[in-house]
Amino acid sequence: MVKIDLSIIIVSWNTKKITEDCLNSINRSLTNSRIKYEIIVVDNDSRDGSVDMLKNYKLPTTNYKLILNKNNLGFGRGNNFGVEQANGKYILLLNTDMIVLNRAIEKLYDFYIENEKRVHFLGAKLLNRDLTPQSSVARFFTLPVVFASLLLKGDYWGLTRSSPDKFCQVDWISGACIMTTKKYYDRLGGFDKDIFMYMEEVDLLYRAKKLGLNTFFYPKSQIIHLGSASSNGKTFPILQVYKGFLFFYKKHYSKFELFILRLILKLKAIIAYLIGKIKGNRYLIETYEEAFKLV
Repeated sequence: MVKIDLSIIIVSWNTKKITEDCLNSINRSLTNSRIKYEIIVVDNDSRDGSVDMLKNYKLPTTNYKLILNKNNLGFGRGNNFGVEQANGKYILLLNTDMIVLNRAIEKLYDFYIENEKRVHFLGAKLLNRDLTPQSSVARFFTLPVVFASLLLKGDYWGLTRSSPDKFCQVDWISGACIMTTKKYYDRLGGFDKDIFMYMEEVDLLYRAKKLGLNTFFYPKSQIIHLGSASSNGKTFPILQVYKGFLFFYKKHYSKFELFILRLILKLKAIIAYLIGKIKGNRYLIETYEEAFKLV
């Protein structure tokens, strides 16, 4: 049996064409690579033809595993299931909506193994479809960061989320692309199984930091991230973000801090609702009515 260096884990759900493009880009990126890799695709009960495509997909390597779930486990549990089946010392968690450019995986892998004494989790520089930088590193969600993110457009101004041009240590990186070792992932118990979607990587890397494990960002490895490939429109992700904030604070912060968080979330919902009323925007009205109820 060939010894596997790197296990690439992909969780699929109703993204047939995007998943196929992602797989093609991975194999292009690793053509003639010295890295012995395997691809593990975990399909969360797709109903769009993804399963047939994945069953018939031809890889240049025979190290391809397809795991077919009978229901949608969500992003975190799907990745956990994939990592359990991994044979590589190193793992790369990759979204389906990723297009790997040039030798991006090899660059990320080589940099990781050269620096693994201090680098425990590593993210690549994510790009939009037009190759402009996509903010993919951020600060942990303290109350000031939550306030700035939701009410001051902190992400837009680069206060809370950014895309650095230099290698640097960060609080957390996008879950769309995370390289680590199976040992570190298992030590943390993987993603929290109770988070269905959104906030998984924040929770994982927050717990990692508490154990003295560091997260870094490596911009020389570049990957296109299409984004929101399986989010069911705009309302669903916003509600999941609200749920994620509440879950994260219940788990990691005091009751007083949770109380303040609820006030911030309510204020955001009220402001967005009122803007929706003024503009006659049904999407804003209905979305933030639901968001307010969650709080």
